[in-house]
Amino acid sequence: MIYKNRLIEDRLNRYVESFACVLVTGARQVGKSTLLEQRHGTAYKSFVFDPAQDIYGVRQDPDLFLRNNAAPLILDEIQYVPELVPALKRYIDRDRRPGLYLITGSQQWHVMRNLAESLAGRVAILELASFCLQEMAGTPDRTWLNTWMAAAPQDIDDGIEALRDFSPAKESVTKTIWRGGFPEVQTLQEDVIPGWMQGYVSTYLLRDIRSMLEVRDEMQFGNFLGLCASLTGQECNYSQLGRDIGLSSPAAKRWIGVLRGTFQWLEVPAYAANHIKRLSSRPKGYLSDTGLACYLMRLSSPSAVQGHPAFGALFETLVVTEFWKQLQRQPLVPAMYHYRQHSGTEVDLIIEKDGLLFPIEIKASSQAHPSDARSIETFRRNFGEAVQPGLVVYAGREVLRLSEGCIAAPFDLL
Repeated sequence: MIYKNRLIEDRLNRYVESFACVLVTGARQVGKSTLLEQRHGTAYKSFVFDPAQDIYGVRQDPDLFLRNNAAPLILDEIQYVPELVPALKRYIDRDRRPGLYLITGSQQWHVMRNLAESLAGRVAILELASFCLQEMAGTPDRTWLNTWMAAAPQDIDDGIEALRDFSPAKESVTKTIWRGGFPEVQTLQEDVIPGWMQGYVSTYLLRDIRSMLEVRDEMQFGNFLGLCASLTGQECNYSQLGRDIGLSSPAAKRWIGVLRGTFQWLEVPAYAANHIKRLSSRPKGYLSDTGLACYLMRLSSPSAVQGHPAFGALFETLVVTEFWKQLQRQPLVPAMYHYRQHSGTEVDLIIEKDGLLFPIEIKASSQAHPSDARSIETFRRNFGEAVQPGLVVYAGREVLRLSEGCIAAPFDLL
């Protein structure tokens, strides 16, 4: 498989130059090991840890393992050897030279807890997602969302001109949604992708997450995954989610928490001017990969996506997760929120950076109209000068000016 450069490579290189230990987290099969091997594999000795077997004797004697294998090291899937973390702390305390240990982990639930306790102040953390559109196209050096956010606060016309340097991708929106972003899936023919997804669900989701939750009923958990896929792009109502499959609200919240902790679920909190109020409103939830969502919804081909009632939610999921991936390129990743008034006014996405608010509406349509910007204008009236020029992201082909303070842009600019 041909290696494709990743958006976070520059941040990874800077961290390796600055910190003794760097942790790359993310879901299974998003390319963490490949990234480290491609960027640093020639200079590092690499170990991949197994959930069942203690192949290198690490669990039995982690200090002996580190004595026998001098840094620099790549330690892959460290959640399977939690005994190694305290030993790493001792070695790093004795030697703080940058770039000694590069670590990957797929289960935030375990990895983050152990590292937070033992390596606090000693580890830099990066999160790697599945491919974004720029990575698939081989153009990760410049992303259109970051370009817009840099230019638009100066002048909306500057933002428009900056976006017109980009062009929409040639892939259809339904194919982009249905295929998703897992690296290996991009190399497969459409007729075998469902088989790959079936293996992913059986091997990683049903096995790993069920074992973490100690769930005995595989069918109930499978139904839970399908329900999460069907609710992508909606506000999280844990009581309703639990009732639909005979699960209590606390259990549903715990199951969602584990999906989030294994990077399968992205939550976007509600925005309010008062930071305390942000915690009191429901977040919106998104399955982290649209291809996986389509598989769990039993959509067998790209053509099945277009006419499905969930097409709008899947398109919103694609855009939100795509923007989350693009923002990872920034040194300090901006915050993402959604906005909803009791009166019904809703803005799908608010990006907050350096006190500036970038409102974004998402429309699963090939046409954009001035009326699409109404919610953004209401948001601007409510929150004043901090609100920057708005974006309506749609499935069309052109960058258009919709109003004095809002433009429309294709979701797949490259």
